[in-house]
Amino acid sequence: MSVTINKKFVGQFIKEHELSNIAASAEAALSLVRAKTGPGADFLGWVDLPVNYDRDEFARIKAAAQKIKKMCDVLVVIGIGGSYLGARAFIEYIKSNNYNSLHGDCPEIYFAGNSISASALSDIIKMCEGKDICVNVVSKSGTTTEPAIAFRIFRDLVVSKYGEDGARERIFATTDKARGTLKAFADEKGYETFVVPDDIGGRYSVLTAVGLLPIAVAGIDIDALMAGAAAAREEYMSRGFSDNAALQYAALRNILYRKGKDTEILVSYEPAAQMLSEWWKQLYGESEGKDGKGIYPSSVVFSTDLHSLGQFIQDGKRNLFETVIDIKSPKDSLKVPHDPLDTDGLNYIANRELDEINHKAMLGTLLAHVDGGVPNIVVETPDRSEAEAGRLIYFFELACAVSGYMLGVNPFDQPGVESYKKNMFALLGKKGSEERGRELEARIAAL
Repeated sequence: MSVTINKKFVGQFIKEHELSNIAASAEAALSLVRAKTGPGADFLGWVDLPVNYDRDEFARIKAAAQKIKKMCDVLVVIGIGGSYLGARAFIEYIKSNNYNSLHGDCPEIYFAGNSISASALSDIIKMCEGKDICVNVVSKSGTTTEPAIAFRIFRDLVVSKYGEDGARERIFATTDKARGTLKAFADEKGYETFVVPDDIGGRYSVLTAVGLLPIAVAGIDIDALMAGAAAAREEYMSRGFSDNAALQYAALRNILYRKGKDTEILVSYEPAAQMLSEWWKQLYGESEGKDGKGIYPSSVVFSTDLHSLGQFIQDGKRNLFETVIDIKSPKDSLKVPHDPLDTDGLNYIANRELDEINHKAMLGTLLAHVDGGVPNIVVETPDRSEAEAGRLIYFFELACAVSGYMLGVNPFDQPGVESYKKNMFALLGKKGSEERGRELEARIAAL
């Protein structure tokens, strides 16, 4: 099984010779990734991760997940950006976007520390009332504002409920292997720790302890997940352009970008893929959006969003293209009942599978949007199993790195992210930034 690219719905926008002409560029970019000689090479640890991971830590992750499942009704995962998006995305993609209502014998999992909203955090606290809780705080440094605030609050909650000794058994820290505020604090308190690798950035970290611990707590087979990623690595790192889906996706994106298509919409037809889209948006937006360049990543879930954004996509500004995730085999089976009175006029689809109807909706939409001048790349994946999810993760990560190199940027840094933090710290009066804070306050007052 494999992720494949269907080019039928992009063919009228990209000629075969354009693909042929860019193939060498894609293969050169892959060579930079393979040899680890391109910009940001210090953050290419994810490339070999599926076959070169720490087996001892992997075993500890599985043991900790079993401990959490036995001990807790709720796991609160504290992190922001890549520290939570991958875990949430693939828990929902593999299991369900309604996981917390259908969790079975696994704990409910809530994600905190990804905003500074008092209401959002209060809601999670309320959902934990009367339940046994564990906490997994995920932060390389331990000083990132949003998760640090949430950790203060949930650590106090756990300590007040179970005491310091009980908290020691219920708090797990995923952080730097040797240094940083959180690592020092966790060691002092005796919390079990897992490693955020030095050579893997947050948005590429889903197959590290960052994503694997919460994913394992959800009852997902992380051995199969890693095996799928390993199979994808073997396939994409060894094949040439003509039979390499990751290179073709990167190339198609770059050709369309050069034709003025600077907005990409990731389309899914399963609500369970909504958070996958959020993970994808960080992966591509943070990797490519720099130096005045980049394809703006957006997302929709069809057919739902056809009733809100469909008009714009069909007839709006022609600067966009779509990438459609086509899941070939459904997770569940459900048929349309027959109505003897045919009150709603739907008997023409009675006794037909909803997945078949969903597929026809996809085909109809593809044709309509292509007719409206919107190129569509179709990424086909066999199903939502652990192994195929692992393949999909590696496919998108590798294609992102290749695409970034083809675009001429460093796909592994994020210098622009620091600007808002400096302003926020200054406005809050952080020590050492008081003067800047006064300057910013004056600028705001003058607006």
